[in-house]
Amino acid sequence: MTGTELALVLAVVKTLVLVVGGVITYFALKAYRRTRQPALGYLAGGFGIVTLGFVLAGVLHEILGVELVMGVLLESLLVLVGFFVIAYSLYVQ
Repeated sequence: MTGTELALVLAVVKTLVLVVGGVITYFALKAYRRTRQPALGYLAGGFGIVTLGFVLAGVLHEILGVELVMGVLLESLLVLVGFFVIAYSLYVQ
């Protein structure tokens, strides 16, 4: 595969991650609004943060001109925070 083809595949995969992550976040938020269970609110927030993290590196690099390494670092930090929030949502009663 050429670099252009790989970039296209990466863009498609990141778009799918955004769509699927957005759907999961939406359904978790919808469940929270219906039940008002704090755990579901944290779960929705955690999935939203993880989804944002997964698409952030490319957006920062391509649109804002941030160095790729810095974008990946910020992406990884958001994913880490999101996973902590998801883990907390499983702990909260």
